[in-house]
Amino acid sequence: MIPYGKQDINQQDIDAVINVLKSDFLTQGPQVPAFEQALANKCNSQYAIAVNSATSALHIANLALGVGPGDIVWTSPVTFVATANSALYCGASVDFVDIDLRSGNLSIIALEKKLIDAKNNNALPKVIIPVHLAGQSCDMQQIHALSQEYGFKIIEDASHAVGGQYQEKSIGACQYSDICIFSFHPVKIITSAEGGMALTNSDKIAEKLKLFRSHGIVSEQNKMTEPSHGPWYYQQIALGFNYRMTDLQAALGLSQLNRIDTFIEKRNQLAKIYDNAFSNSNLKVLTPKADRLSSYHLYIVLLPEVNVELHKQAIIKLREQGLCAHVHYIPVHLQPYYKELGFNPGDFPNAEEYYQRAISLPLHPQLTAQEQKYIIEQVKALV
Repeated sequence: MIPYGKQDINQQDIDAVINVLKSDFLTQGPQVPAFEQALANKCNSQYAIAVNSATSALHIANLALGVGPGDIVWTSPVTFVATANSALYCGASVDFVDIDLRSGNLSIIALEKKLIDAKNNNALPKVIIPVHLAGQSCDMQQIHALSQEYGFKIIEDASHAVGGQYQEKSIGACQYSDICIFSFHPVKIITSAEGGMALTNSDKIAEKLKLFRSHGIVSEQNKMTEPSHGPWYYQQIALGFNYRMTDLQAALGLSQLNRIDTFIEKRNQLAKIYDNAFSNSNLKVLTPKADRLSSYHLYIVLLPEVNVELHKQAIIKLREQGLCAHVHYIPVHLQPYYKELGFNPGDFPNAEEYYQRAISLPLHPQLTAQEQKYIIEQVKALV
């Protein structure tokens, strides 16, 4: 079976992990801050805070922006459930903004209309979480302009998009957001096995992120409420969590970061081959806009029209032919848990149409020319 995504581990990565295993540090050691600084430098952001998953990063990002009971957070329905769940963890309520079918990303038209209605009903969101689906950035400049008008904060869910660019700047620079989140799950652009990172340009937000990732504990005297009892002393000043990244994970992530440009170049080359192959077919592809560079975590095609049975059978048939066609994602509002919160089919029609047409095809740096040719042949035979 040709997987839709796959990590690329070389001897340098293996040696980096082995070196940590032979060192005095397995959990908290020098590799974590080294990985943080290297990624901050790569993205041209002031601060990077490493955690054990992007889900954890999303959770503490909401907390760092003061999200809590009575607040509202909006995001895209076409994302993994963790994006929306992260706000629920904080006691807030969640709502969604429909997508643009051309990109799969949050629709600016739908967002502006929803903001106007929310202002009239005194129900504006505290935070909006745009999701960079498949590695292509949302229209962040326009979202930021709306944030200035309507007073919400922005967390970029860039779990798919490390290494990508928007307006010739690295995603993660936080030019138009308060916090940007990356994922290092094995199928992502670079991996630390499991892990995530929150980037920001605010020193106050960075301090809160660090506090929440490690039990709410401080060891620095200037952050304590009373004089230290001695070199062993620490204080818990907030309710935090055990979301720390280990040195083993950071060593792998840091080694992988050395090859991120090569990974992005390879993924874009593979995407271009797909684009050319399907250019004269009736498939629609999610093509990045000219002002951005996609990291191409995923390559997604849309069937020409909604046909639930055809969609299902196409994916089954492709899998029978030995390639792991997949769907990213089931709209969050259609999940049983979210239906119990009051969401219903028909609430976000573009997201639902997308779900009934979308197919993710294999795309990763180890995909061979022969494998890609076979995938293209099988997809063309179906459509």
